[in-house]
Amino acid sequence: MVPKKAVAAERTFDRRLVLTAALAGLATSACGAVQRGQVLAVPAPAAVAAEPPPPPPNPLEKGLLVGFCGAPGAKALGRMTGDLAEAGRALRRQIGTFPPGRPVTPVVELIATTVHRSPGEDGMFRSRCDDSTVREYLDAARALNGLLLLNIQPGRADFLPEVKAYERWLTEPDVGVALDPEWAVEPGVIPGRKFGRTTGGELDEVARYLGGLAEAHHLPAKVMIYHQVAASVVRDEQLLLPHQGVSVVKVVDGIGSAAAKKATWKTLMKTIPGHVRPGFKLFFEEDTRRGADLMTPAEVLALTPTPAYVVYE
Repeated sequence: MVPKKAVAAERTFDRRLVLTAALAGLATSACGAVQRGQVLAVPAPAAVAAEPPPPPPNPLEKGLLVGFCGAPGAKALGRMTGDLAEAGRALRRQIGTFPPGRPVTPVVELIATTVHRSPGEDGMFRSRCDDSTVREYLDAARALNGLLLLNIQPGRADFLPEVKAYERWLTEPDVGVALDPEWAVEPGVIPGRKFGRTTGGELDEVARYLGGLAEAHHLPAKVMIYHQVAASVVRDEQLLLPHQGVSVVKVVDGIGSAAAKKATWKTLMKTIPGHVRPGFKLFFEEDTRRGADLMTPAEVLALTPTPAYVVYE
């Protein structure tokens, strides 16, 4: 039997994707829609961003990650957009509302590969940010002494090649990935018709690759997030295995009231692998429709198990 919250999440899906795809398709930013005749290529090497601060061996070991997501020219995708310095200050203020006693690392989650309703030249229904955009967001993360996560909405592409397209950036010590499988659709499916999905095996391929990068380049543990809004979105989760040099977090993307979000949390925590840390996503607009209050940091950290990453959209 499908949980009631999963059904509710399905109802919200089309509205979210229509908005996301419309904005992505109309954007003139670096992460905008692929124009006719344009072929995607792996980003070329670019100048290095600002020097990274010395990162902790693993910010998840004893601390908490708190982040904003976003992309250039798309306010509906999160508050990390526009003036990134001001967005960073807003993130700092949000972090200041969390209970003291646990060190917090700021996170900038850039939607780097964006899903679209149009196929593009290669038929993959997605576009990628260029190097200048990634560099801008990495500079913003470093100004906060934080981490940059490259969010991947792959459309019809597979996760691993999309992640590898950003290898030049993933060799930096303070850059990780956030995989968004609700936007990973099967061949023949147009994004927005139904939820996408992935498997623990596909997630494991990415984790193994990131672990190899960390070892080859003597990097601190790479942070790998995977978002999940409904049980159907990640299958065979047990196939995601632990890998040296990778810290994995499963972020529950339930939408709605506190009660609805807690129900989704309870359902999706049942399948979390033992080596994976939990995370929680809050939506400033979707969660507060119909007069509901946004969950407070204290309420979020009272969840069981305690989230290791809290991200706001």
